Amino acid sequence: MTPRQKILITGASSGLGEGMARRFAARGRALGLAARRLERLETLAAELRPSAAQVAVTPLDVTDLDAVPVAFRKLADELGGLDRVIVNAGLGKGAPLGTGKAAANIETVQTNLVGALAQAEAALEIFREQNAGHLVLISSISGVHGLPKAQAAYSASKAGLTALGQGLQAEFAGSPITVSVIAPGYIETDINRGVKTSLMVDTDKGVDALVKAIEAEKSWAPVPAWPWTPIAAALKYLPLSLSRRLV
Repeated sequence: MTPRQKILITGASSGLGEGMARRFAARGRALGLAARRLERLETLAAELRPSAAQVAVTPLDVTDLDAVPVAFRKLADELGGLDRVIVNAGLGKGAPLGTGKAAANIETVQTNLVGALAQAEAALEIFREQNAGHLVLISSISGVHGLPKAQAAYSASKAGLTALGQGLQAEFAGSPITVSVIAPGYIETDINRGVKTSLMVDTDKGVDALVKAIEAEKSWAPVPAWPWTPIAAALKYLPLSLSRRLV
């Protein structure tokens, strides 16, 4: 398989997005990086340019739905097309429903699902014109089974994103456009800061697993594969009283 050379990553200013940008830059790819914090993007771009084939940046809040296709077109124009778009921008806010913190839950769903839908729309418009491309949706193990309390809205947003990816996979089956749904488990990032679990892996190990799954263009990939592949399978079938103890 010929490596995808021109890669757009959203949420690229920190966490998994920054980690993926560093890995792909080290492999000599051309990168289009988008995030809300332009200053951090520009600092990262300056670090990556010596190894990357090209780095273009643009500020983007994915909840500004009109701005998403504009930003994607800008980066596509600067890179001369897009081979892969990684829909990574995400939010982990949340509170138990009905506790007076609806704004946090609504913002999470707007970012993780509605914003991701806008990104998929923008990416696929470009891919349809090119008749080629790889769309990567960064979902979560939390999207496999509904979770309680502060994680309820987050897991719902990621379940929706996974379902979106599955629908697109059926639509584009056998075509030059491929769709991957990647489901990270507990990887040490700002979103998971403060979570106490023996299943947490450090950022470098998590990013390595993420990039490996993306490069393989798997349709569905829990990452790291161990232990999240068997856990994801168990979550689909175990009763709620047991499955909620696994995440």
